Amino acid sequence: MSNLSAQPFIRQQDLPSEAVPIVVDVVTADDWERYAGSLPEAQRVFAQARNFKGEGGQRLRLPEADGRVRRILLGLGEDKTIGEMRLGSLSATLTAGYYQFGQLPSGVDARLAAIGWGMGTYRFDRYLTEKSDPPILVLSDDAAETEIISSVAATALCRDLINTPAGDMGPAALEKAGRDLAKQFDADVTSIIGEDLLTENYPMIHAVGRAAHEPPRLVEIEWGDPSHPRLAVVGKGITFDTGGVNMKSASGARIMKKDMGGAAHALALSHMIMANNLPVRLHCLLAIAENAVSANAYRPGDILSSRIGLTVEIDNTDAEGRLVLGDALTKATEDNPVFMIDFATLTGAARVALGPHLPPMFCNRTAPIEAVTRHGTAQLDPVWNMPLWQPYNAFLNSPIAALKNSGGSFAGAVTAGLFLERFVKDVPWMHFDTYGWNPAPRPAHPKGGDMYGVRAVYAWLKSGGLNARLSE
Repeated sequence: MSNLSAQPFIRQQDLPSEAVPIVVDVVTADDWERYAGSLPEAQRVFAQARNFKGEGGQRLRLPEADGRVRRILLGLGEDKTIGEMRLGSLSATLTAGYYQFGQLPSGVDARLAAIGWGMGTYRFDRYLTEKSDPPILVLSDDAAETEIISSVAATALCRDLINTPAGDMGPAALEKAGRDLAKQFDADVTSIIGEDLLTENYPMIHAVGRAAHEPPRLVEIEWGDPSHPRLAVVGKGITFDTGGVNMKSASGARIMKKDMGGAAHALALSHMIMANNLPVRLHCLLAIAENAVSANAYRPGDILSSRIGLTVEIDNTDAEGRLVLGDALTKATEDNPVFMIDFATLTGAARVALGPHLPPMFCNRTAPIEAVTRHGTAQLDPVWNMPLWQPYNAFLNSPIAALKNSGGSFAGAVTAGLFLERFVKDVPWMHFDTYGWNPAPRPAHPKGGDMYGVRAVYAWLKSGGLNARLSE
């Protein structure tokens, strides 16, 4: 995995006395002329000769009279959907050393710029022989330091878990990741594994994972003051998805190591909640299995029972994530949370509708939708509300069971959300159908496993979201 001990930040008070950080000045096209006028003439001429104008993504190393570079310029541009994440495009190109922000344009959030910086330094180097230290940003705002560091660490954790191949991130390894996080924050953790899932009434988790060489499991993490509002965070942890008997094509299976991305997102959000000591009674549930093929694999046409008591006809064994989530969501409701959130790499239909970077959000209440969307926009971590369109429940009808696990070719993300809704009873609940993968590099988001929607949800929770009117 990436070297999490090599943090891309250092506190001002911890900076070695002999260190002289390189200053990073961020400028826009509108304020470039004014800024250029403050530069020594030689540097101004140098910048003009290289056609630097403060346009989005422009970078320039400004040499001093002795030839040394003590200042770097970054053009911010006008695209508000990228904004402070531009700092991640810069940090991704820099060598190891100390850096600090100098000028930031009016309206730029220094905390968010630092998060963008840290996200851009990420490298997944677990399997590389040559490793490099990240460029280190000096943090001077004590009030924001913990949140900046935890946001970047949670992002790295999520990316690391997704990027790790299934051969090294099977059910047992994913459980260990949950246990390691629990230990870090002195949380309680339990697990139910293999045949015990049947004894404890989690039949759908068991059915999905029983064909794999490592048994399926439900992992639960509990943390926080019991007097605080109880939040359930549920993650789909399919460590590899062959598609089951409805086997995927070669191209479809190629990056299915990422199908545990929902569990990675759940752990990342849990990390941020615990690191920042939010007033939340956290209940994190990871529904973990490998969807493999062997003689005892579940089949199309099978009827599964579920923890909630509904029977489910298997229309497609490649619609397995909603099955394991169904049992986990049911368990979460039994502990009376004030709110439930699940993350899942659930449907290709979501990617067809909204692409890889904008996760659809479904919610059975209207009140939290605007707030989470607003926080996502502010944090440059956008989400998009999609409808739980009740007439489409008809697509899930089965003549021989309570419902099917697939609604066919129409509105696949919606019908998947409607399937999950059957298992949440009347608890306020939000579902994210996340891709968990960045197909091409962009500012602060390298290619590979990636995290979507978590910082949006965290910002909402921090603002007191659980104390708002959640029943509407």
